[in-house]
Amino acid sequence: MNVSEVQVSVGQHPLNQLRRYDASAISRYYRYRPWKALWRSLQIVLSFAGFFIGLKLDTWQNREEQNRLRRAAQLRETLTRLGPTFIKVGQALSTRPDLIRKDFLDELVKLQDQLPPFPTEIAFSIIERELDRSVDEVYSQISPEPVAAASLGQVYRARLYSGEEVAVKVQRPNLLPLLTLDLYLLRWAASWMAPWLPLNLGHDLTLVVDEFGTKLFEEIDYLNEARNAEKFATNFRNDPTVKVPAIYWRYSSQRVLTLEWIHGFKLTDVERIREAGLDSNALIEIGVTSGLRQLLEFGFFHADPHPGNLFAMAPHCNVDGSRGSANQMSAQMAYIDFGMMDQLEESAKETLVDAVVHLINKDYKELAQDFVKLGFLTPDTDICPIIPALEEVLGNVMGRNVRDFNFKTITDRFSELMYEYPFRLPAKFALIIRSLVTQEGLALTLNPEFKIVDVAYPYVAKRLLKGESPQLRRRLIEVLFKDGKFQWQRLENLIAIARTDDRFDLLPTAQLGLQYLLSDEGKYLRRQLLIALTEDDRLHTAEVQRLWDLIKDDLQPARLFNAAIGALAGISSSRSSTLIPSALAFINKGV
Repeated sequence: MNVSEVQVSVGQHPLNQLRRYDASAISRYYRYRPWKALWRSLQIVLSFAGFFIGLKLDTWQNREEQNRLRRAAQLRETLTRLGPTFIKVGQALSTRPDLIRKDFLDELVKLQDQLPPFPTEIAFSIIERELDRSVDEVYSQISPEPVAAASLGQVYRARLYSGEEVAVKVQRPNLLPLLTLDLYLLRWAASWMAPWLPLNLGHDLTLVVDEFGTKLFEEIDYLNEARNAEKFATNFRNDPTVKVPAIYWRYSSQRVLTLEWIHGFKLTDVERIREAGLDSNALIEIGVTSGLRQLLEFGFFHADPHPGNLFAMAPHCNVDGSRGSANQMSAQMAYIDFGMMDQLEESAKETLVDAVVHLINKDYKELAQDFVKLGFLTPDTDICPIIPALEEVLGNVMGRNVRDFNFKTITDRFSELMYEYPFRLPAKFALIIRSLVTQEGLALTLNPEFKIVDVAYPYVAKRLLKGESPQLRRRLIEVLFKDGKFQWQRLENLIAIARTDDRFDLLPTAQLGLQYLLSDEGKYLRRQLLIALTEDDRLHTAEVQRLWDLIKDDLQPARLFNAAIGALAGISSSRSSTLIPSALAFINKGV
């Protein structure tokens, strides 16, 4: 394909005019071109047939070990030949070292950014057509060959005339016709295969294909990706551990994106990360915590965090990429490729927090109701028989030790319930689950002994203890009170777990707690605490003493006094006038 052919195909092909996924328009186009669908179907069937026949022959001839590397390379080459849709499947599998054996994993990882590039002559032609100026007018320097090639585009390293080093992302030519043909075939297959598949989705399988198509169309719109990147950066603007590249809007369009160059290492490059002096466990913590913040705080999450989209970096790298002194090297993670993102509604975000609280409390009736709110169960579902099933599955998953929990285990066990009970998987949560298991898979690559709860549970504990919003304060009360009784052990556990993070400072949390306790909103909690201190006809001094022993090292008298004054300052003067004397007396007694 020469440059002129590319210009014609990119600009004039009917499907290239689509800006949003439209299943009806795609169906109308290919319905009158059956030869295209038939030829593509034969390509897919024959490609995979060769791979599976090879596996069977290896088994019959007892040559499985001998041909492992050969078959792994064959699978990667098969997916690459079939194009972007199937490359996306391979990328998802490449993040699961606990699912895919190492020889296959090593090959599938190459699908992230080691794909065959298209000619630079064509890429430069696309840049000039999209930006309406020559490449030399836009960039003072640009690499003669792409530095990375992915499923939907390829990247060049360049420099602007203003001096900034940038990455230039150019979309593959004639991309939409190939994607739409695959989506058409997938949708057609889903419509007649769904009744024969052991699936319990609760809705038409074609809706899953439509959701996939919608996300693919969003991903190939680079202006949409740029907007997503800036929104993501705004969410993490106060977090120095998360890096988002700046967007250069003047040099970007729907098919060309110019953004800040990131100096870093892929998360799967464990050796280079160690050589750079970066702590892999710190990177894991950044990844898990930022993932939880995306879901539980912002509701705006990166749905495609595969190894090619996440980089480990030191925030004090020099311009040439060399690292600074040892005392400068603190871990930082860079996110790139914001094409596949999604947004959780506020109600869904709050229900997710509720579900975590109910899972911690082992309140399976409330958890079943959360599944109804989230759309996993229809509102008319009888949850009574589901409650003991949840208790059996999730109780065993949690085990005696919360560290035994991982997403791989829970998704495997939960899939059993999908077939026995009327659960369905909402399309949005399919993306969330994919995001979570992908990040867990990356963490396992850095540290095979990693337990996601070691990071996630302290994060949840800290958020509950801080109670920055009325919703979180209500959920903290749900954790601390069960059947009207104060759960002293749960409070001890929350504090102990939160303190496993060395950066967690208990004093600001205590200040917020005291401020809440003395407010009108805390009236219920004050009453319940008084009842808790005297319930069962005894003073619970032993429990209070245990709590004090747990926190006294963090609450030095002078700091505690200052925190109390700060908390009282937040209460209105009319309300605090009656509470300040008693509060100060309590503090002085503690000091």
